Amino acid sequence: MTEHPSAAGAAQPDLPAGVTRELSHLDRAGNFQMVDVGDKPISVRSAVATGVIRMHQETFNLIRDNGLKKGDVIPVARLAGMQAAKRTAELVPLCHPLPLSGIDVLVTLDEALPGCRVEGLVRTTAQTGVEMEALTAVSVALLAIYDMAKAVDRTMVISDVVLREKRGGTKGDFISSP
Repeated sequence: MTEHPSAAGAAQPDLPAGVTRELSHLDRAGNFQMVDVGDKPISVRSAVATGVIRMHQETFNLIRDNGLKKGDVIPVARLAGMQAAKRTAELVPLCHPLPLSGIDVLVTLDEALPGCRVEGLVRTTAQTGVEMEALTAVSVALLAIYDMAKAVDRTMVISDVVLREKRGGTKGDFISSP
């Protein structure tokens, strides 16, 4: 099997801050592996992710006024995001199962979109971070909104799901640019 370019030490251009060349989920032969975090120190870690869903004004009004037949969208989306964060290791093949100490999923109506903004904050005390859990929480909360409103609006658009910040761990803190 051909060695992966990053493992072979091929020359690559400089990358922006927060971007690394290291693909730790690949061994030297380019095969997938689950990273061994056993020697990493346990530390308090957190991550924040955000995303949006845009929709027609009429759909926004129905969500705002709790007028959808499936029920109140915002609490369902929050709960879906919390459940998803807890199940991230089952959904993303190379993620470690983690003991989560806190999950907050906020859903905010934004008439300027029109649509909803979702923010997920996940915390743990562990040997690896919770970025994937925060991103999964936001993604599934947005999908829950879509599911609850799709009967009236199939043109909704989910976008801008991004990691906003990560704290703790050996690589230090990361805060994205706006």
